[in-house]
Amino acid sequence: MTEIVAGPDVEDGRGDLLAVPVFAGGVWGPGAGIVAEALGGWLDEFLALEDFTGKSGQTISVPGGDLPYTEVMFVGLGGEVDAESLRKAAGTLGAKSSRYATVVTTLHQIEIDGAVEAAVLGYLLGAYRFDTYKSDAEETRNKRLVLAGGASQDEIDIAQTIAGGVVLARDLVNEPAVAIPPDELARRAAEAMPDSVDVEILDEADAAARGFGGLLAVNLGAERPARMVILRYEPKGADKVLALVGKGIVFDSGGLSIKTATYMEDMKTDMAGAAAVFGAVKAIAELGLLVSVIGITPLTENMIDGAALRPGDVFTAYNGKTVEVLNTDAEGRLVLADGLALAAESEPDLVVDIATLTGAAKVALGPSIAAVLGNDDDALDAMEAAAKFAGERVWRLPLETDYRSALDSPVADMKNIGDRYGGAIYAALFLKEFVGDNAWVHIDIAGPGRSSKAEHYLNRGGTGFGVRTLVALAAQMQGH
Repeated sequence: MTEIVAGPDVEDGRGDLLAVPVFAGGVWGPGAGIVAEALGGWLDEFLALEDFTGKSGQTISVPGGDLPYTEVMFVGLGGEVDAESLRKAAGTLGAKSSRYATVVTTLHQIEIDGAVEAAVLGYLLGAYRFDTYKSDAEETRNKRLVLAGGASQDEIDIAQTIAGGVVLARDLVNEPAVAIPPDELARRAAEAMPDSVDVEILDEADAAARGFGGLLAVNLGAERPARMVILRYEPKGADKVLALVGKGIVFDSGGLSIKTATYMEDMKTDMAGAAAVFGAVKAIAELGLLVSVIGITPLTENMIDGAALRPGDVFTAYNGKTVEVLNTDAEGRLVLADGLALAAESEPDLVVDIATLTGAAKVALGPSIAAVLGNDDDALDAMEAAAKFAGERVWRLPLETDYRSALDSPVADMKNIGDRYGGAIYAALFLKEFVGDNAWVHIDIAGPGRSSKAEHYLNRGGTGFGVRTLVALAAQMQGH
């Protein structure tokens, strides 16, 4: 990862690229006025000719002239700037910085709370690449980001740690499913954890002995066996317990209720919830937050063979409830049922599950907003506040209890699907049956778990959505 350091003022520094902010209407941000004066009168005419006005997302580069920088980039911030718009501007810079060994910037000098953390995090995420399988991948030259005029080392460290958690999640999601069967995914997650996290990996025999009926039912059609990963971070002095449960379907064919080829193309992303839990626990532990965290990730593929789960089959989940499976493509909730029931046993202060769960959530909210539902208004308020602080967009949907009867089964305690419409709500109502009396929030990231285009700090592929929010939530909890 790029080295981030505090450095001297723009006038006294040097580097390959200097990036300075410009507000809407061409208003100079920190350092930009000094640069403009040094470059000379031609600059205003050139920017006008190129229609550069400082709008959000705009960038333009010019030679550094007599400045001690090879090139200067003006980065548009738009009108009103907040932490997320600053992250995006820094992400755009990061995405365009691979050619420069040393990048110097003043973006962190914007006068808003958390500017240093936002600028560093956005830059690192924008610079992210996943090119493991590209034979002609160009190695980035970027080795160093210098924050001109100084910056808090604590804020730099926090941003780098959170970025590390997001990058872990992105890397795992972007791997082809063939490369990370459940046992390998569990191994990589364990390897990434700091020493302060205890890792327990349950194999298929352990899962059978413990009664993880949902996980094993989904795994019936897969050659590669399931795993249940349990992470425990228990710092001394912590008086709150946060349980995180992530859906880890390494690949989802839909099972016998098979998906079309088009809908199967991105199904390696179906473990993005588990990846977010791995990234969040890693970051929370490395930050040393004073909150105990239990991370639970049921891992399996949803595949097809002669032994695969059939519509009409019944299984018994970890908490003893029986479930009739009418659609094998509604499998994420089956593995989450075991994970949530296991989490509930520890009686945490809050249970959060995160999953690429329903196309209905994506239909309702589009590709960039996660649906949140839950059984406790205070918990939902806390989740929304954490997401807002982290810059990840969520929207609350109603957990409409009148709909629960649609999950009734004539042969079991419940079935795994409801009526045709309101799929995100029916999925959440199903999950609610496994959380006991604990406060619980469900995050459906079917949309934002993956990006179809590269923009600001996002690349095409896995986004790591949820890591930042879960870290922010844990930080909130340690303060109460």
